[in-house]
Amino acid sequence: MDRQRFVNLLAAIAAITVFGFTFGLMFPLLSLIMESQQIPSQWIGYNAAMHPVGIVLSVFVIPTVVRRFGAKRAVIGAALLTAVVIVSYPFVPIFWGWFVLRVLQGFFISILFAISEAWIVRFAEGPWRSRILAIYTSIMALSFGGGPAIITFTGIDGALPFVVGAAVLIVAMIPTFFVKDEEVDSEDETPLSVVGFARKAPVLLFAVGMFAILDAANLSFLPVYAIKKGFDQDMAALALTAFVVGNTVLQFPIGWCADHFPKRTVMAVCGVLTGLSSFLVPFVFGSFALWPVLTVMGATAAGIYTVALAELGERFSGHELVTGTASFSTMWGLGALAGSLLAGWSIAGLGPDGLPFTLAAVFLVFVLTVVAGARSTRRASR
Repeated sequence: MDRQRFVNLLAAIAAITVFGFTFGLMFPLLSLIMESQQIPSQWIGYNAAMHPVGIVLSVFVIPTVVRRFGAKRAVIGAALLTAVVIVSYPFVPIFWGWFVLRVLQGFFISILFAISEAWIVRFAEGPWRSRILAIYTSIMALSFGGGPAIITFTGIDGALPFVVGAAVLIVAMIPTFFVKDEEVDSEDETPLSVVGFARKAPVLLFAVGMFAILDAANLSFLPVYAIKKGFDQDMAALALTAFVVGNTVLQFPIGWCADHFPKRTVMAVCGVLTGLSSFLVPFVFGSFALWPVLTVMGATAAGIYTVALAELGERFSGHELVTGTASFSTMWGLGALAGSLLAGWSIAGLGPDGLPFTLAAVFLVFVLTVVAGARSTRRASR
């Protein structure tokens, strides 16, 4: 790998780390603050759903932003605007004002994410692609885990956790200044068509959506769920950290499996393990077994995204690859929107344990869909 390609890849991973850390911090932080204000669970879910709404809206402006400012400037500008949004939360009235801020946060951070992921998939070309993408997914997951862990040191009161989140955003942007992105800018001249890409890769987008449902639901409500089940605030935040730690330690072997076995088979196995782990959470809560169950759930859920991303890079290139990363971002937003709403409704309607049981049912549907899709592909190839 030449030096400039390595620098571009490092900068893109740094930008994605910003995305993960910000998501990992802001989702539980805002949910815990609203919970402390005795805001009903379903309304916490509605508020959390505003972030993915911003993500979905951003796909319509990404091509224009990149053409006008260039990919590098777009990423840096999106990071700075996200930092401004984050430090605004303590000074805006809780609840209604936060609806607007969360849409803006999702909008800006999605621009950063879509462009950076296109960089990563492009510059990870070669025989190590799946393993590089697995490392990238692990780093992103580690940044997710760092977010809620910060809460145990800063608490949820005052402006400190928001200032820390904004500071990390700014520092992680430094490598981006060294990126040479002429090729990225050139390819992004073509408008992104999410609908057109969906016709070519429906199972990949469905996989991303399922991962996003579980990810957003747990980021928003796993700490709230843990508090309702008897944990204190610090233990509730660590429960979420256990969930995302699995993403960091098992992505490389999942990537290895995707290189040596059919990717759809690996996806299906990950879906089974994710659903089973979620189903077991109520039965092991309060025991030591909770921590490995949460870790396995986090690892296999993120593994679905790792495998989908590897197949994306394998099947698509050029303009279609950029369209694919934007489509992944959009689908992640839609899935996260559904996950936030589903989590709030399940807890409000079924009690705390409604959250893990509902997510287990969602992944049963996912596994059946992947298996049916694999069979259809085999029949079509005969």
